[in-house]
Amino acid sequence: MQQPLAFRMRPTTLNEFVGQQDIVGESGPLKRFIDSGNIPSMIFWGPPGTGKTTLAEIIAQSVTAEFYKLSAVTEGKDALKKIIVAAQKNSYSDKKTILFIDEIHRWNKAQQDALLPYVESGIIILIGATTENPSFTVISPLLSRSRVFIFKEHTLEDINTRLKKAAKLLNISSTEEIFNYIAELANGDMRFALTSLELATQLAGKRQLTKEIVEAAMQKFLRYDKLGEEHYNIISAVHKSLRTSNPSAAVYWIVRMLHAGEDPLYIARRLVRFASEDIGNAQPNALLLANQVYDTCKNLGMPECGVALAQLAEYLANAPKCNAAYVAYQKAEDDVRKYGNLAVPLHFRNAPTKFMKEIGYGKGYKYDHDEPKKKAEQEAFPDELRGRDYFEDNK
Repeated sequence: MQQPLAFRMRPTTLNEFVGQQDIVGESGPLKRFIDSGNIPSMIFWGPPGTGKTTLAEIIAQSVTAEFYKLSAVTEGKDALKKIIVAAQKNSYSDKKTILFIDEIHRWNKAQQDALLPYVESGIIILIGATTENPSFTVISPLLSRSRVFIFKEHTLEDINTRLKKAAKLLNISSTEEIFNYIAELANGDMRFALTSLELATQLAGKRQLTKEIVEAAMQKFLRYDKLGEEHYNIISAVHKSLRTSNPSAAVYWIVRMLHAGEDPLYIARRLVRFASEDIGNAQPNALLLANQVYDTCKNLGMPECGVALAQLAEYLANAPKCNAAYVAYQKAEDDVRKYGNLAVPLHFRNAPTKFMKEIGYGKGYKYDHDEPKKKAEQEAFPDELRGRDYFEDNK
């Protein structure tokens, strides 16, 4: 059985490795580690198909270490125990053991804790690969004992270079336009680009490769993880585009989320929040419209409700902005945390019984509607917060 093209094209030396030159280039820190033979434990963080696994295997070969590979999705403590036993034996003869854990963010705290003593003692050199921010997914003790290297998406030039080499391996000819098109749709993912070229070649048969064939092979996917960092990055872009009054950018990010399968009700909820947080009483209708669009999304679903979200985004982006309510809420929350359960002033307390009246509940309260200007001069805060004005900076 023939191996997939991406596997056959995988570089085996640092000279063949494409991309990440700030890490493995002549002045890159990882290049210096490899040249010295002194490899620290590392976390490789970056999008899919950027060379994390390939580079780990190259490192293991370069420093003559015993290399083990685990998938955090399918393997856990039992597999780790066997590797630890082997690594301890290697340590007696000063042989290095490199353990590569793919998708290390899938391991829970207990699993990562089990690895920690052996990384700390140097019995195992860890190389963990993750597509998720390691600050949130790798335990702090393990993270502090590892160097984090950030892998960037491959450039169009990187992918183009490998596609042309792959075309020779497949014994096919194509145009510069087609290679560029595959590179663009690959979204920085080298593995996906190579796999797509292979599939497109199979679909084409004896025909010339066309954009239509390429699209059929690639399915034009968008990288988006509803539970991962990219989810939060894009919804953050929606909010900030609205805040900076750029409706077109806001609509772009919303459509990105919808096309990647996001629940339109999630987006609608975030827009309701924005209407209060960033617009507030500068345009009270914003909150009303946001709630109407939420109901529209609930009633229509996708794809019909997408236009309503775009309509709302345009309105919110162009509306006057005021965060007074948001700031006031934060100030009040700070006081609640700082002072705890402060007593309600006696004159503001309800006095439904004779006893309560006798001990002063409600005494001195002024009914505002009886006052000449419909406003009584009376303290509404507890004594510790007397005179507070959470809206003073927004008047």
